[in-house]
Amino acid sequence: MASENGLIASGDYIKHHLQNLTYGQNPDTGVWELAHSAAEAKEMGFMAFHLDTLGVSFILGTLFLLLFYRVGQKMTADTPTGIQNFVESIIEFIDENVRGSFNGKNPMVAPLALTTFIWIVLMNTMDLVPVDWLPYLASLLGIEYLKVVPTTDPNATFGMSIGIFILIIYYSIKEKGAGGFAGELLFHPFGKMMLPFNLFLEGVNLIAKPVSLALRLFGNMYAGEMIFILIALLPFWIQWSLSLPWAIFHILIVLLQAFIFMTLVIVYMDMAHQKEH
Repeated sequence: MASENGLIASGDYIKHHLQNLTYGQNPDTGVWELAHSAAEAKEMGFMAFHLDTLGVSFILGTLFLLLFYRVGQKMTADTPTGIQNFVESIIEFIDENVRGSFNGKNPMVAPLALTTFIWIVLMNTMDLVPVDWLPYLASLLGIEYLKVVPTTDPNATFGMSIGIFILIIYYSIKEKGAGGFAGELLFHPFGKMMLPFNLFLEGVNLIAKPVSLALRLFGNMYAGEMIFILIALLPFWIQWSLSLPWAIFHILIVLLQAFIFMTLVIVYMDMAHQKEH
C-alpha cells in the first residue's frame, strides 16, 4: 500500500508540475476564472489563456529589449564594457549566420533572427531553474499552478512558428507576386502535367515549416523538463548527483534548440525570397 500511495503521489506531483496556470471561461457558470485542475482547464477550451506562459515570456522579452537598448545607448568604441562586448559578439554571430544563409535583401531578417534566438534562449534557460523553487514561491502567493518554461507549452512554440509562417507567406507573395507564388505551388517541381501532385507536395512542404519549428522546440524542451521532474522525485542525495550533470548537458540543448530555430527561420525566409521557380 505504501508503494501504491507513493506511486499516486508521484503521479500527482508530475501532473501538478505539467499543468499551466489557466484562465478561461467556466463552461458551467460562464464566469472567467482560474482553473483549479487539469480537467477544468481542458473544459475551458481553446480560448483559455495560459497566464504563466504569457507572463514569463513577456517578462523575459522585456528584459531582453531593455538590456540591449541600455547597452546600445551606452555603447562606446573607446572603452567597451564586458556586457557591450558580449552583446556585440552575439550580434556578430547572428549577422554571420544571416549573411551565410540569406541571399536576399531584407533588413528585417537579421533583427528577426536575433530576436528569436535571444528570446528562445531566455525561455529555454528557465528550464535550468530547480523545478520546485518558483512553483513553491507562487504557492505562497496563492498561485496553485506555475509552469516557468514557456517553450514546454505548445501554445508558445506554435505561436512563434505561426508568426514566422505568416511572414513566409507575406514575403513569398511580395517577392514573387501572387501569380509567382501560386505557380510555385502548382507547377513545381514536376511541371503543369502533374499539377495535383505538385500542389500536394508543395502544400505539405509549406505547412510542415511551422509545424516542424513548433514541435521540434516543444518536444526537446518538454522532454528535458520531464527528466528534471523525474529526478526531483528521487531521494535528495541522488537528486544532486543526477540533476547537476543533466543541467550541464541541458545547457547545450538550451542553446542548440534556439540556434536551430533561428537557422530555420533564416533559411525559410531565404526560400521565400527566391524567385528562380
